[in-house]
Amino acid sequence: MIQSQFGTIIKEDVDSVVRELGAQLEVLGGTTLLVTGASGFLCSYFVDVVVALNNKGLYPACKVLALDNLRTGSFTRLEHLKECTDVRFIQHDISQPLALKERVDWIIHGASIASPSFYRRYPLETIEVNFSGTQNLLNLARQNRVKGMLYLSTSEIYGDPDPAFIPTSEDYRGYVSCTGPRACYDESKRLAETLCMTYARLYDVPAKIVRPFNVYGPGQSLADGRIIPDLMTAALARTSIILFGDGRATRAFCYVTDAIRAMWHVLLCAGAGEIFNVGNDERETSIAELAQEMRAVAGPPWLEIENRTSQDIHYLTDNPQRRCPDLAKLRGAFHWQPRVPLREGLSRTLRSYAEQHAPTPIRTDA
Repeated sequence: MIQSQFGTIIKEDVDSVVRELGAQLEVLGGTTLLVTGASGFLCSYFVDVVVALNNKGLYPACKVLALDNLRTGSFTRLEHLKECTDVRFIQHDISQPLALKERVDWIIHGASIASPSFYRRYPLETIEVNFSGTQNLLNLARQNRVKGMLYLSTSEIYGDPDPAFIPTSEDYRGYVSCTGPRACYDESKRLAETLCMTYARLYDVPAKIVRPFNVYGPGQSLADGRIIPDLMTAALARTSIILFGDGRATRAFCYVTDAIRAMWHVLLCAGAGEIFNVGNDERETSIAELAQEMRAVAGPPWLEIENRTSQDIHYLTDNPQRRCPDLAKLRGAFHWQPRVPLREGLSRTLRSYAEQHAPTPIRTDA
């Protein structure tokens, strides 16, 4: 039986972010924050952090406008806040003009179609939200003279980097196909960054950009189509782990609380037009190694690992072979460090999903 997606693990994670950022978040008092893509994996954490901050005594409270068009999701992740007076839910497609009654002080723009299986299905919609949606919000930011706007870009803007540029720093210009099946996402995200920088230069809009690298954790949809949700699905169902490909491609996986802490730092403290990688550079892990980690976390009876060829002919087209961020800029600016090792993060994520389902014999103490 599926239960509320906001369970013990997510609450602990949200509380840890509020506890660590502490007084830095107090600047939100008495202001209004607009979050787009609010029902999504990452942006739902921003909403939860503000509500937790308010509940801990922030005065005046910070109001949240939680906006989503629900094309690829639902407000299920935030259902626990449906009676919360500090949050107003707005169902709207941000690629269309937005009229608000409230003055907006802060904007976090995370609305996008980020999963390859979904943006290949909705390529024009992906381009539209990344381009028109971002421009609509930049115009709103300009009109409201916001205190800060955070744009959630992506590590995909780097494409498939030359090995000489791994770990990849923010000044790497990318090796990206503008015509392939991923181009609708990669190139529209790149153009959205251009919009942010242009508005910062022309109109002094305090837009800041983060480029997340393979962030995972509780609350990510199991239907997302990316590797960690697929591994979690296999663990919950006690079925084989299926890898489409040889498993040699590498990623550097970042637990969600580490990423959210970094993004708050950038929104509240970085200068206009600043760009930061966000991720975890402590361990570059192949997909095959990730599957073995998941096997260890799930515990016996052991999950089998199978390599297959995807029926989707474009499944691996333009898929980066390696991806790992250079985080020197983030560390230097905010004294930030990733805290959650991969196995611990996988264990916490699996425990969170297990809370939502009927009891299943999974060991989650790895």
